[in-house]
Amino acid sequence: MTEYLEIELDTERWHCRVCGHDIAAARDNYKTGLLVYDRDPREIHHPILDEERYAYTYAPDPAWCRIIEFYCPSCGTLVENEYLPPGMPLTHDIELDIDKLKQRHAETEGK
Repeated sequence: MTEYLEIELDTERWHCRVCGHDIAAARDNYKTGLLVYDRDPREIHHPILDEERYAYTYAPDPAWCRIIEFYCPSCGTLVENEYLPPGMPLTHDIELDIDKLKQRHAETEGK
């Protein structure tokens, strides 16, 4: 499904494509089965001096932005990251029609 996620249709489970770790139910948000690291944007975006304009480029204000990283709990692969305002719930960015996927897979296998 992505570079680091796959779905096992028979068991309806998300798996890590690097190590095969069983992450979560495929009908649920895969992020619930990953390790979550809530990062301060200043750890990632260090101030940079633009010598031509004599201005600094600053990191996003942590009062307004947080960086969330999601890691496979087995192999530590960084699977996803997102920028969110504090207090905002994690996004459910992949929601698939599992029944339709199974149907299409069965049709393909029958050919």
